Amino acid sequence: MAEEFRAPWSRSLKTASRIAVCLLLGIAAAGLLLVPASMPVLRVFVMALPAGILASALLFMVSGYTLTASALEIERPFWTTTVSLADLVSVAGDAEALQGALRVFGNGGLFSFSGIFWKRKVGLFHAYGTDPGRAVVLKFKKRTIVVTPDDPLRFIVRMRTHLAMVAQQ
Repeated sequence: MAEEFRAPWSRSLKTASRIAVCLLLGIAAAGLLLVPASMPVLRVFVMALPAGILASALLFMVSGYTLTASALEIERPFWTTTVSLADLVSVAGDAEALQGALRVFGNGGLFSFSGIFWKRKVGLFHAYGTDPGRAVVLKFKKRTIVVTPDDPLRFIVRMRTHLAMVAQQ
């Protein structure tokens, strides 16, 4: 039976997203208003780049999580990223997992915190979150994932129940 968890936005994510959207729209507007019509390639580039950044960030935004018997599904606007739980080793809450983490590749606050990050305490990890204060660290045999469900304690209990059931088999 599948269990769903929302991915609520933290105050810092809301603030960062608002500021970034305003800046990106401002850059696009500046391209339209300030770049001379006699430079059409530059004008289109200055308008299209911010729009492309916004569109890609929206596409990769995390909207929730679904926990099934065999997988964690990370919900996106147009698709789902599925993570098999076959090699899950441990699960623990860590509200500081994302704090101070270095972004290796990905998005650090425009509609989500998603991509590849590194932190000494956690190591290299994939993040799929919206509220760093709700971080849950999932350690697999060969990788680590950080998610931020609306109810971290309930999520951890469900994941540990899954681990216990797998250990009994």
